[in-house]
Amino acid sequence: MSLRFLIASASLTVTVAGYLVFATAVPAASLEGKRPNIVFILTDDQGYGDLSVHGNPVLKTPHLDDLHAQSLRFTDWHNSPTCAPTRSALLTGRHEFRNGITHTILERERLTPDARTLAEVMKGAGYRTGIFGKWHLGDEPDHRPDRRGFDETFIHGAGGIGQTYPGSCGDAPGNTYFNPAILHNGQFEKTKGYCTDVFFTQATRWIEGQRQSGTPFLCWIATNAPHGPYVAKPEDAALYRDKTPSEDVANFFGMIHNIDQNVGQLRQRLSDWGLANNTLVIFMNDNGGTAGTKVFNAGMRGTKGTPWLGGTRAIAFWSWPGTLAPADCHALTAHLDFFPTLAALAGVHPTSEVTAQVEGRSLLPLLEKPDAPWAERTLVTHVGRWPFRADPETSKYQNCAVRRGSYTLVSAGKPASPTAPSWQLFDVETDPAQERNLAREKPEVVQELAGATTPGGSPSDPR
Repeated sequence: MSLRFLIASASLTVTVAGYLVFATAVPAASLEGKRPNIVFILTDDQGYGDLSVHGNPVLKTPHLDDLHAQSLRFTDWHNSPTCAPTRSALLTGRHEFRNGITHTILERERLTPDARTLAEVMKGAGYRTGIFGKWHLGDEPDHRPDRRGFDETFIHGAGGIGQTYPGSCGDAPGNTYFNPAILHNGQFEKTKGYCTDVFFTQATRWIEGQRQSGTPFLCWIATNAPHGPYVAKPEDAALYRDKTPSEDVANFFGMIHNIDQNVGQLRQRLSDWGLANNTLVIFMNDNGGTAGTKVFNAGMRGTKGTPWLGGTRAIAFWSWPGTLAPADCHALTAHLDFFPTLAALAGVHPTSEVTAQVEGRSLLPLLEKPDAPWAERTLVTHVGRWPFRADPETSKYQNCAVRRGSYTLVSAGKPASPTAPSWQLFDVETDPAQERNLAREKPEVVQELAGATTPGGSPSDPR
C-alpha cells in the first residue's frame, strides 16, 4: 500500500509516494528515549565537497575531519536545493511545500503556523531549546522561533546578515558580518566580533547554563557562513588567497576555516565540562555547494539551486561518543528523517497530529546498526522558486527530480511544455557526475519513477 501526499502551494499540486510516517516505519529501538543533549550545527551553502576529509585538495578542515572520524556518517543524505526549504523540512519532518515554503524570499519563506516543530515537541518532552544564528522561516513576530518552540533565540533576520527583500524577509538595516546587530529574545543587541564567532560564543554560554541546571537541551547553531556575500576574517581569507581562483573563493574557504575552528572549540568545551558522552553532536550543510565547487565538487554534477546530485547531497555527521560507533551508512536518508529521529531519542510520544504530519523515518535502527535493513523509498526534489505571482502549474516540472534506489529521474531547466517534462535518468551510484542518460535504455524505470509525480503514486512503495 502506498502512502501519498500532496505537495501544495497556491495551485501547484504534485503527488509523491514513499514517505513513511515515523510511528509505523520502524520498530522501537534501544536508543529510543535515551534523552541525550543535542547540538545541531547547520552551515549555509557549504557543499559536500567543502571538507578536506571528502577530498578537497585545497581546503583544510582538521576539526571537522576529526568529527568525521568519530561520527556515524550518512553518505547518501539529501536536503532541499536551497536554504529555507531545508530548514522547514528539518523542523517538521515533512516536505517543504506542505509547509508553505516554495522560495527563500517573496513572502514564500514563512513556515505555516499549522506545523508542529521539532523544538515544540522537544520542549514538551522537558528539553530546553535554543537557536543561534540563521532562522529564515519568517521575520514577523508571529513567525519567529520564540513562537515556534525555542526558549532562547539569538538570530539575524532574512536569509543572510544584511539582506532585505520585499515582504517579510529583512535583517537589521545596514547589518554586517562584523559586529552584527542580533535579535536576542526579541530585543536587538549590538555584538562585537565576527558573526560566526558571535553565534558560537553565545551558544556555548547558553549550553553552560543548561549544564548547571542539569536539564537536557537542544542547541541549534545555524551559521549564515559561508553564504554570500563572501566576507571572511582577513587572516582566514589570507590562508587561501594564493590557492584559489578568486577572492570570493578565498573568503568562502576562509569562512569555513572559521567554522572549523569554532566546532573544534565547542567540542573541546563539551569534553571539559564532562558533557561529551551524553551529547549528540550533528553537523550538516543545508544544500548543495556554491563558491567552493569551482575548486572541488566531490565528482558530482550541479550546485545549490539545482535538482542534480550536487544540489541536494549533504554532509551528515552524527557523533555521540560511547554510544554511536563511527562508521559509514549508505542508506538513502534525508532531512525528513531528522525530526522523527530526534523526537524518538527524546522519548517523545507523538500526538495523532504530529504522526500525521511527519513523512520521514526514524533513523534509530541505522544509528544502532548502519547496515540494518532499510526499505526502499522514493524522495522527490523540487527547486520551486517560480516567478513572483506566476502560475505555479507552469513550473510543476521545472527543476525537479525523483530518487529511488540508485536511480534518479531529473527534469532540469524549463521543459518545452509544463505538462510534458523531458526526463533524464541516471544511476547515481555508478555515475555521480550524471553524465550518462539512461532514459532510452530503461523506459520502464522512467515510467515507474515518473509515476511518483502523478495522482495515484507508485504502488510499489512500502508503508
